[in-house]
Amino acid sequence: MANTREPILHPIPILSLRPTQMTVGMREVNEKSKRWREHKSEKKQAELLGKHMIPVVLGPDKCNYVVDHHHLARALHDEGVNDILVTVIGDLTMVGRDAFWGVMDNKRWVYPYDSKGERRHFKDIPKSVADLKDDPFRSLAGELRRAGGFAKDTTPFSEFLWADFLRRKLSRKSVDENFAKAIEKGLGFVKSKDAIYLPGWCGAATDD
Repeated sequence: MANTREPILHPIPILSLRPTQMTVGMREVNEKSKRWREHKSEKKQAELLGKHMIPVVLGPDKCNYVVDHHHLARALHDEGVNDILVTVIGDLTMVGRDAFWGVMDNKRWVYPYDSKGERRHFKDIPKSVADLKDDPFRSLAGELRRAGGFAKDTTPFSEFLWADFLRRKLSRKSVDENFAKAIEKGLGFVKSKDAIYLPGWCGAATDD
């Protein structure tokens, strides 16, 4: 099975991409949309698309399953972009349909958890990036990482792990109603020893 990133040079319709997660942080999506609009010329937008290919796994149905950059794909769709370049990081076309999601799960290429952090059946994963639901804790985790709360990490879906940690510390209502205060409180939580097991943790060093 090929695991090298092999760019597909013809564009893929964004709405044909199959998500491998159920949610996104809509604040992050909106921020990416804003940055896209700042690239006013078609040339700059084309350059941006060329630099941000979407990593996918080919499934037994020949569909392209997105394994990263769901936020970017959703933002581009919201901005009226129809097509995007993809890069294939895995080929599972030979895997039976009944075994596909199990293999994806084993390789940590799928994250079937809803906006409450509860695991769902693979069939509940949206069929299109347009149908991804908002998880404000994913937005909070992303903002805390940019604020230096924790380091970027290669662990798959690492910011969702942080989102679930924050979900146990703060109410969704508090995040929805006062995001700035949630960031302030969240910085204390992500630096605490309670979070030491999470990828990219960078809390205070201890002498023990």
